[in-house]
Amino acid sequence: MKSIYRLLGLLLVTSFIHTPVMAAVEDDVLLMQKEWEKIKYSMPATAQEQAFDKLVKQADAILAKNKASAEVLIWHAIVEASYAGAKGGIGALGHVKNAKKDLEQALTINPQALDGSAYTSLGSLYYQVPGWPIGFGDDKKAAELLNKALAINPNGIDSNYFMGDFCFRNGDFANAEKFLKKALQAPNRPNRTLADEGRRQEINTILDKIAQKRKL
Repeated sequence: MKSIYRLLGLLLVTSFIHTPVMAAVEDDVLLMQKEWEKIKYSMPATAQEQAFDKLVKQADAILAKNKASAEVLIWHAIVEASYAGAKGGIGALGHVKNAKKDLEQALTINPQALDGSAYTSLGSLYYQVPGWPIGFGDDKKAAELLNKALAINPNGIDSNYFMGDFCFRNGDFANAEKFLKKALQAPNRPNRTLADEGRRQEINTILDKIAQKRKL
């Protein structure tokens, strides 16, 4: 089940109005973002479950004081879904459902937040989570959400990566290649070297798989 719950990883940069309150929100988002990046791309898989468990608790505290922030909701969802991915098994589904609720709430507040990453994250959940009766997975809904993300952020590394991964999983290798190669062309994000390098490795892994399948 662990492979089913290998969930999303979005490192996007947002801009905030720098009032004291918003500056504090920005700091909280960056804390979750940086810790997630370190766990996701610097730690061995065997250590990630415990590390994400700790980060979920930090994210819970941040969300408790910032329930109206779309950015905080998005990153809380990313952290919880990533913990589910590291944990694996049916027991992880509750965390995925919590992440889904966070992302749906973020969309009601500001669908444009973090370059539309609530759409990207939610679309990723819909195609990676099992369908009924186990979970809520739905490829049609995933495609709808991922296309909305691309409409907001057509050149983003994550919006293109997840659409490419979705196409690959559904055997659409031509479109998978198109989106993945576009993701590779995305500009480097400020202060996101580790995240960009990790994402590009994931992209190249899928491109290699496509190349191997075409040789068969």
